Amino acid sequence: MVYENNNVAITKTMSKKEINAVLEGLNLIKADSLINNDDVVVIVPNWVNKNKPHPKHGVVVGTDTLKGIIKWIKDQKPKRIVVATGSGGGDTLEVMKEVGYDKVILEEKIDFIDFNTGPYVEIELNHTKPNKIKINKIYNEMTKLISFTQLKVHEEATMSSAIKNVALSMPSTEEHGTPKMNKGIHEELHGFIRAMAEKVKIDISIVSLNPVMVGTGPTNGIAKHTGLVIVGDNPISVDAVCARMLGFKTQGIRYLYELSKVGLKETNTDKINILGIDLVKAEKIFTDAVYDKEVSFDKQKNS
Repeated sequence: MVYENNNVAITKTMSKKEINAVLEGLNLIKADSLINNDDVVVIVPNWVNKNKPHPKHGVVVGTDTLKGIIKWIKDQKPKRIVVATGSGGGDTLEVMKEVGYDKVILEEKIDFIDFNTGPYVEIELNHTKPNKIKINKIYNEMTKLISFTQLKVHEEATMSSAIKNVALSMPSTEEHGTPKMNKGIHEELHGFIRAMAEKVKIDISIVSLNPVMVGTGPTNGIAKHTGLVIVGDNPISVDAVCARMLGFKTQGIRYLYELSKVGLKETNTDKINILGIDLVKAEKIFTDAVYDKEVSFDKQKNS
């Protein structure tokens, strides 16, 4: 797998409507050129459990933004749109109904697939345990994949962002249990995330920092609203930028470091085409919102 581009847009909502910042980011990376009439587009939102979207929670993505993203995909006129995800901490259908995602799917008249159920196809992984997993057959039918999630500090994966969202959504609870760890996913979690990233291409990544979860995650951290949204056409670059928001370099997020070592790029923020808000300014916005003090981890590039 090769990612030809490494465009990452950082935007900030000036209102309560986060979708405006998402749409700005999609426009900056020219995402409309990535979807055509023959595509089967699968969007994977983060539905880890039944905690409703709330400024004090930051566990799952917002329904209004999800609806806006679906409408944007519709404007590109693909052949089919599917919301597909698998809750790692509960029953996906219960999460869907409790939070209100079912209304969005019904109103937009699109398809829904629970990754926790079959029919399945089996894929091999460049990993020891597990070295293969079963994934819903939509894996073989989709042509474009969109990851939509929230940025979190994570107690095992260090960070939860675009790549982990997909890597942990796809394995089924029928095979791996609830939470998804019965077959060893969490025994070497970073290696598993890296192996899934090598196998599953994410065409568009949308990461909300509204709120971002700090302290610890995926569910028990502190939620802080920053207004920032990070959108990109390369999930490795998107996750690298998200890592900088949290103060980490590539080696601080082991799955990112492993991806860089197998040749999947770009993790060097100096080589990423950052659009919209520059990295230093974004870091200051982030730290001011989260820590009540403006801090920049990087130096301003010469213009």
